[in-house]
Amino acid sequence: MSHISVQNLSKVYPVAVKEPGMQGTIAHFFKRTYREIHAVQDVTFDIAPGEVVGFLGANGAGKTTTLKMLTGLIHPSSGEVRVAGAVPFKRDTAFLKQITLVMGQKQQLIWDLPAMDSLRINGAVYGLSDRTLDQRVGELAEMLGLSRQLTQPVRKLSLGERMKAELLAALLHRPQVLFLDEPTLGLDVNAQVAVRDFLREYNQRYQATVLLTSHYMADITALCDRVLMIHQGQLIYDGSLDGLVEKFAPCREVKVEFGQPYAMEQLKRYADVQSVVGNIASFLVQPEMLTQTVSKILAELEVVDLSITDPPIEAVIGQVFQAGVV
Repeated sequence: MSHISVQNLSKVYPVAVKEPGMQGTIAHFFKRTYREIHAVQDVTFDIAPGEVVGFLGANGAGKTTTLKMLTGLIHPSSGEVRVAGAVPFKRDTAFLKQITLVMGQKQQLIWDLPAMDSLRINGAVYGLSDRTLDQRVGELAEMLGLSRQLTQPVRKLSLGERMKAELLAALLHRPQVLFLDEPTLGLDVNAQVAVRDFLREYNQRYQATVLLTSHYMADITALCDRVLMIHQGQLIYDGSLDGLVEKFAPCREVKVEFGQPYAMEQLKRYADVQSVVGNIASFLVQPEMLTQTVSKILAELEVVDLSITDPPIEAVIGQVFQAGVV
């Protein structure tokens, strides 16, 4: 059974077209012409309960538009969507109590009041008793390491503390479906790690379904085994992150430090040489040739150190965006 089911989802925006100059302005005033912008085109996917899925795409690819349709903020032009068994754009109360949308560049906490005051307002909106509210605030604050900061005005909190407080407010009603749009945007490395750890623990503790967009690939690699990729409004990949890496980065990088310098022409006999700087050389090697190539280098050359790595995931994703197809 799917927790999120999307079938042939599309969103088209009519945009008025105006010619430049006074004549164009007058013509635009009396008779407008429009062109269509296809923000999302025939997107189909299913997400199972408790699954954490990354949603990737370049700026303007259609990620946020899709999230807004999944949460009922905008009506799709065509297609079918069901989230937690409900049709999102009907905005039923039972549905709204099961979801949350967190956007890294938006805030819901009242700037000049302590975060706890905003949390009490949220508790009243969701009909939580004082006892339930205090229990959930205490539990989430402990998970986030945020207990002492809740009595301070929001404007006095650091960016990382504010983001944690925003997450606490968004999860106070214990939603089963989380839509997260850049939740670590602008945070430093330590704050990003803290947010990732919290989201992982929340998912494991409550078996919540998570759809996560982020431009920080560390968020995706830390939390998601499966990714969806959207390009110019169309879904171009739905599968494992490892599968994507295998397809777009079939080679391994072998970096070797030698005890003496070797000429480029000499090293080319072993594998495709990417660079040679002093005594350090970098090779690209096909997986099926890896053992043979490394053995030959170790046997025939003076090796001080050797390491084998995959290409950075950012480079792989960048290749996919550039190609626009998988």
